[in-house]
Amino acid sequence: MDSIFGPDGILATHLDGYESRPGQMAMAKAIEQLLYASDEDIQADQAASLVVEAETGLGKTLAYLIPAVLSGKRVVISTNTRNLQDQILHREIPLIQRYIDPDLKALCVKGRQNYLCLYRWRQLQAGRQTDLFDDGAEESLEPWIETTIHGDRSELTWLAASSPLWQKICCLSHFCLGTSCPEATGCFLNRLRRDAAASRVLIVNHHLLFSDLAVRKTGFGEVLPRYETVIFDEAHHVETVATTFFGFTFSRYQIIDLTSDVERSATLELTGKRQMAVLKAANRMVGAIDRFVATFPGERGRFLLDPLMRNQPEILTLRHDLLSALEHLTKTLDPLAATEGPWQQYADRAQDLTARLNVIMAERFGDLAIEEVRYTYWFERSERNLTLFATPVDVAAELQSTLFALVRHCVFTSATLTTGGNFGYFLERLGLAKDTPTLSLASPFDYRQRTLVYIPDTRFPEPTGAGYQQALHACMETLITHAKGRTLVLFTSLAAMDHAYNNLRDRLSYPLLLQGDAPRRKLLRQFSKDTNSVLFAVASFWEGVDIPGESLSLVIIDKLPFEVPSDPVIMARINLIQSLGGKPFFDFQVPRAILTLRQGAGRLMRTATDSGVIAILDTRLFTKGYGRQFLKSLPPSPVTRDLEEVAAFFQKTGTAPVV
Repeated sequence: MDSIFGPDGILATHLDGYESRPGQMAMAKAIEQLLYASDEDIQADQAASLVVEAETGLGKTLAYLIPAVLSGKRVVISTNTRNLQDQILHREIPLIQRYIDPDLKALCVKGRQNYLCLYRWRQLQAGRQTDLFDDGAEESLEPWIETTIHGDRSELTWLAASSPLWQKICCLSHFCLGTSCPEATGCFLNRLRRDAAASRVLIVNHHLLFSDLAVRKTGFGEVLPRYETVIFDEAHHVETVATTFFGFTFSRYQIIDLTSDVERSATLELTGKRQMAVLKAANRMVGAIDRFVATFPGERGRFLLDPLMRNQPEILTLRHDLLSALEHLTKTLDPLAATEGPWQQYADRAQDLTARLNVIMAERFGDLAIEEVRYTYWFERSERNLTLFATPVDVAAELQSTLFALVRHCVFTSATLTTGGNFGYFLERLGLAKDTPTLSLASPFDYRQRTLVYIPDTRFPEPTGAGYQQALHACMETLITHAKGRTLVLFTSLAAMDHAYNNLRDRLSYPLLLQGDAPRRKLLRQFSKDTNSVLFAVASFWEGVDIPGESLSLVIIDKLPFEVPSDPVIMARINLIQSLGGKPFFDFQVPRAILTLRQGAGRLMRTATDSGVIAILDTRLFTKGYGRQFLKSLPPSPVTRDLEEVAAFFQKTGTAPVV
């Protein structure tokens, strides 16, 4: 690694401005040591793991990619965002191919819905469903299909994200005819799989990786070719994504999607009594789901399912009717399954939905001990949809039987994995052993000279105190004025964001941007372009916002980002920790809030020349004992509780970075 990452190494020789960083070198050597461990050093049923916290500016992608490539093993790089995938594929991989391994084959593999299905495309053309085609879409698709290698939707920059056309022509597992498909020879997905099998580095997102693991658990239908090593970047998302794929869902949209497909195919391909029987079964299905959904409370949000099943027994009756309609549809489709067309796939989908509904809404007699409860059962109401869930309370056991039992090496890395300087929370949530090797590498950025953390003084009320909203908005106004705009304001709820925006929009003279008024990408582009603008945001904007330079000189966080404890999944995990003798607030809620806060604070410094202020408008950092854990987890910036010092900082730096 010295010959690559050292002061006179390959990177320093070929990359302008490259600086050899001890942290980057340490990370590369640790991963090299893990991947080159002998078979005797690795347990047969437990992957050898390494957890690395590598803060912003360290250069962690090259630190794991280069030793992974040189190991000669097939490695899967799993990220949470497409932006990072694009960076790896278009910037890091070409660099490695040019200077380190010219023979390296790497491929980005996405979920199958990102690729065009030739069979569905031909079927759509044959049915002449022109209402799905945007102006000129058919003419534009034909030449693209003739030249594209993998039929990747991202190549169609002109196709709207919400296009109904793509939903009808993309690859979906329940439409796949496999080897009997008349388009199997030219199938883009088959070509992708062949190319993936010939590649040493596969770049995927967490959702695809856990989809692959969930499918492997059934013993058939693997999504990815066999791999030895997985490197998770943005690893703080692993538990959340794994939870999604090791659980079960059932929704109104799934039923409507199935019945609309059945009705369309019946209208196009069937006649007489067969057509009438299929359409009648589909219509019965629509009626059953509408009656079932109407019985649930109309309030939007996430709620526990079991109390509703106990208190409203009519839901169980309508569940029975829904199951009967699904079974009737399956029986109606069965005689058609042996014929050409998608009938077997439709029957399989109906059976799968039946199984999901049976799992989620099974009548549960007697009360299990909390530590024996494997799933929490809940539902979510949105404006147009109802979704039922069975979500694992703890994914550690699932990860043990799938991920850790199937691969030889796992690397987990992110800028935010520790809480209060400790990896304990992350290791416990994923079921990693306490003695798993860990490495914590600080950012090379000069936080002490280039940044300031502001926390209000003792006169500022706590979030539940009288006058908090007025004090919050007044403080925001003062801070934004000192920064001359150039502010990202992060909120813990939509209501808090809307309230602040409505209160401040007539009090501030800077351009104000509000999440929800435009797509995320457009808002960020506008925020970066207008160097004195202010962006009000929640949720996804706490991470993945990368705005270097003077457009972002102040990050304001309204309060400590504790999750709502009434959320069904959070509640179940709190109850489990409590039943096992733990302290849910300190063992679970505080660490989760710390990780979120660190992500938000990390939006400020994106390059070594950035500077600015992180303002956290929550005095509990000093008034509560747990505040010390939060303070210990923040960047090593000077802390002030004096707005005059903030004003002086911005006067000193002006509109340009500190030199």
